[in-house]
Amino acid sequence: MNDIDENNATPSGERFVSQLDWNLLRSFVVIVEAGSITTAARRLLRGQPAVSLALKRLEEALDTRLIERGHGQFALTEAGRALYQECADLYGGVARLPDLAARAEVEVSGQVSIALASHVVTPLLDDLLARTHADHPRVRFRLRTATSAEVARAVQDRTASFGICLANRQNPDLDYAVLYREFFGFYCGPDHPLFGRAGLTLDDLRGRDAVAFETDDLNDALRPVALLRRQSALDQTVVGRSSQLEEVRRMILCGLGIGALPVHVAARDVADGLLWRLPPYDDPPAVDIFLVANPRKRLNRAEALMIDDLRRSIATMPLGARTYPGG
Repeated sequence: MNDIDENNATPSGERFVSQLDWNLLRSFVVIVEAGSITTAARRLLRGQPAVSLALKRLEEALDTRLIERGHGQFALTEAGRALYQECADLYGGVARLPDLAARAEVEVSGQVSIALASHVVTPLLDDLLARTHADHPRVRFRLRTATSAEVARAVQDRTASFGICLANRQNPDLDYAVLYREFFGFYCGPDHPLFGRAGLTLDDLRGRDAVAFETDDLNDALRPVALLRRQSALDQTVVGRSSQLEEVRRMILCGLGIGALPVHVAARDVADGLLWRLPPYDDPPAVDIFLVANPRKRLNRAEALMIDDLRRSIATMPLGARTYPGG
């Protein structure tokens, strides 16, 4: 038999739910638990005829008998037992609603999409990710690396919750705050003629082939590095470029040329004998890494929590504590 009303094409189950007086279910539950209509009437503070009528109306709505009664008999039918079980589950769920609502107010969830410049290395971000996951396990993370320009564009387009990148020119529509400062040094790989040599000066670097970041330019994000090249007359031939730190590192390791890397990032490779630090050893170029946010983006609770956490770190921690030493 088709369960669709031919007049309005609405499923009879949906029609039943929309037309049901939910008080009938409550009366039915009390009747079953009281074991009689008379006792149920006292508990409901209603007259016995009204409670009997409620049971009758529910049976008519369901088109089935729920309780066998009369001549001292009071017993649930199979349909009555099934309905009572459903009602018990239903009322149990309703009773939990205040707790669920209160928990939802406390529990933070949602996706956080972070756009990062290549090889951002800072405990400020690492600790934040670990802490957020531990405190709010329902938060989901999406981390994507890109050029600094692409990071800023993703934040502006609101496809990223926030960004961490270099910034030579700041977009007036975005908020910028220095998350940390790092220093860049020049390095060469094991096959390079300068590898392992002590007492080098900038003169030893002149005329050598070099590899560079796409942003290693006087008009771009790595202006301090490009400025050092110009001021020191390091007229090197750039034989390779990349926007990714990992690829610049690869070219240095392969001996393509001298390249600049963040000192704290390259420290592990230097300790492992994979890279050799070159001059200048004193006053290396400093580069600021920014937290970038869009004030017009509507944030979910997880996004707001993480941005506020980073801003609090910036506000309370001196820049010196967020600066990686150059030596």
